[in-house]
Amino acid sequence: MNAITTGAAVVTGAGRGLGREIARLLHARGLTVHVTDIDGEAAEAVAAELGDRAWSSALDVSDAEACRTVARRSVERAGALAVWCNNAGVLHTGVSWEHDEAARRLMLDVNAHGTMNGTIAALEHMRPADQGHVLNIVSLAGLVAAPGEVVYAASKHAAIAFSIGTLADLRRTGSRGVHISCVCPDGIWTPMLFDELDNPETAASFQGVLLSPEYVASRAVTLLDRPRPVLTIPRHRGLVVRLFDAAPALAVRLVPHVMADARRRQRRLAKRRARGEDVRPRR
Repeated sequence: MNAITTGAAVVTGAGRGLGREIARLLHARGLTVHVTDIDGEAAEAVAAELGDRAWSSALDVSDAEACRTVARRSVERAGALAVWCNNAGVLHTGVSWEHDEAARRLMLDVNAHGTMNGTIAALEHMRPADQGHVLNIVSLAGLVAAPGEVVYAASKHAAIAFSIGTLADLRRTGSRGVHISCVCPDGIWTPMLFDELDNPETAASFQGVLLSPEYVASRAVTLLDRPRPVLTIPRHRGLVVRLFDAAPALAVRLVPHVMADARRRQRRLAKRRARGEDVRPRR
């Protein structure tokens, strides 16, 4: 397929972390990047860093009409909508029965409904042209139930089911040039995670391979050249969590052991940081 190097790219949750890195790489490819974030000032700062062919908007992805407005303005500015990246996400940890309704609703509104709103807003412009790519940042938590993060995982399961199902609907209705890809990384060393080093409820995120936002962004953007429905990062972790998902009874029995090991890893990382060591991922 032809490489995507022109048109508009919208990135949600791009005021920092992974979204910022994805916006940077899309801009480097030659795309006109619309940097969005619920924190309008953070989005504006990233757009200023990128310079020409970048601008910003404050965006609450749970607002479907706001997503449609961002899509429309992006097309007006660049002529076509080439990429929409649903990156905005919210994580609250703890056992499910201790989350209040507001916390549950926020995660579902941002992580699930936000992905749906952004995807549908993008498809309004991509389907008529039969061209474009939606990148949905999910998580390995979208592939398996994650203890301590179960509402977050539920929202991510919804996001991946919606994404793959919508891609199937595109193909069965004749669209061949519009792609939807889900990116499912292991834990990413961003503020969402490194502020949680002392929180045992987030231990599951430290059980695997910690990744840098730069590395995950670089892998995500390769999907524009070689589309696939799901990309797990790293690949072997995707295989592991799928095995757990395929054998839920075994997974439940193993959870205490897996979580204990994850907590030990988390504590070691916290101690290293307390000593002033550089604990950033190597990749």
